[in-house]
Amino acid sequence: MWIADKWKEFEVLDCGGGEKVERWGKQVLVRPDPQAIWPKQHGVSAWKTADATYHRSSSGGGKWSIKKLPPQWDIHYRELTFHIKPMSFKHTGLFPEQAANWDFIDALIRKSDKPVRVLNLFAYTGGATLAAAAAGASVCHVDASKGMTQWAKENAAASGLADRPIRWIVDDCKKFVEREIRRGHKYDGIIMDPPSYGRGPTGQVWKIENDIADFIGLAAQVLSDDPLFLLVNSYSTGLAPAVMGYILGTTVAQRFGGVIDCQELGLPVRSTGYALPCGNTARWVNPNR
Repeated sequence: MWIADKWKEFEVLDCGGGEKVERWGKQVLVRPDPQAIWPKQHGVSAWKTADATYHRSSSGGGKWSIKKLPPQWDIHYRELTFHIKPMSFKHTGLFPEQAANWDFIDALIRKSDKPVRVLNLFAYTGGATLAAAAAGASVCHVDASKGMTQWAKENAAASGLADRPIRWIVDDCKKFVEREIRRGHKYDGIIMDPPSYGRGPTGQVWKIENDIADFIGLAAQVLSDDPLFLLVNSYSTGLAPAVMGYILGTTVAQRFGGVIDCQELGLPVRSTGYALPCGNTARWVNPNR
């Protein structure tokens, strides 16, 4: 498991009973977590004193119950700054376990002896975009949501990265990749964080278990002749890390060679010392780059 254990302004205080209680800077939130099926730890006062709790509805969705919470606040990871705010369906605008991947991306780019062009697909509020840009890469950030892309721009500005070479693209990721193939545009690194389920602009259904293999094969066509890495995230419980690794092996590694690793992502839990599983990642790396 790759554990995001270098946070100073975020931590999981406890988890259990289908929930987790977290500290986001000075704010403490309780949110659902279907992985946390064990009992909560006794004596963790944060469960009762949390600033806000997200309550799931039996009919789907849910809502926040807020005692005291600013509409928005910032947390920091290394030199990066992220705007945080409570959103629909329990989200805050950031997945802190992804810091393990930001560190990986940062190290690869800084060690490269060539300029690095990165394509970040399903890029959300830009955590990986900022990590790559801060390390010195030029980045193409693609997300279908105009609001999320604007949020990512604001995070970049707050991180002092507004003047870095970042292209901000609001588009369907598959259609964008298809156009990049026709244009002959190439990238040295690709990051993708596709949803488990969704619908495209014309109503087509995306289900990650059915569609991810074809999409990785498509995206691999925009890799440069001497690429650096390809990284795929998944939050679907029906898609094991080894499955994504196998897909990378039969697409990218079959063409370029290289090394594949695939693991769960995790966050340390203060109350128990264990790590809370938080999704999966598969990484392909060219060790000769």
